[in-house]
Amino acid sequence: MGIDVDHLPAELRARGLRVTAPRLAVYRAVAQSAGHPDVEEIATRARALIGSLSTQAVYDALRALSAVGMLRRIEPAGSPARFETRVGDNHHHVVCRICGTAQDVDCLVGQEPCLTPADAGGFLVDEAEVTFWGICPRCQAAPAS
Repeated sequence: MGIDVDHLPAELRARGLRVTAPRLAVYRAVAQSAGHPDVEEIATRARALIGSLSTQAVYDALRALSAVGMLRRIEPAGSPARFETRVGDNHHHVVCRICGTAQDVDCLVGQEPCLTPADAGGFLVDEAEVTFWGICPRCQAAPAS
C-alpha cells in the first residue's frame, strides 16, 4: 500500500508540497512500520533515519502529509492518534481493548452495519469509519494479572 518511497519526492511535489527531510523521514517511518504507529513511534523511527528532528517537525510533517492524502490519521477512542499509508480505499480497523494494537479490516461484506445515515442533516457524506473493538491474540494468550 502507499507510495513507493523511491517516488516519494515526485509525489510530494505533485501534491503541492515541498520536499523536505522531515517529510521524507516521517513518511518513510510510517511506511516501514508494521501496523499503525503513533507519533512517538514515528518520531523515533524518523530520527533514526535523519538524526535530529523536533517533535514539532514530526507533527507538522504528519499534518501536511495527512492533509494531501498521503497518510491517513486514525483516532481510536482512548488512544493516541495513529497513522498509516493505506489511504483511498474503504477499509476499517480492529483495536485491542488491552494493548491498543490496531489492524486493518477490509471493507465489510454480507451483513453490514448501518453506513448510510437516515438523515445526514444536509451533509454530503463521503466516508464512514468503523472501528471494531476486542482482545488481540497476544493479549488473549497472556496470563491474567
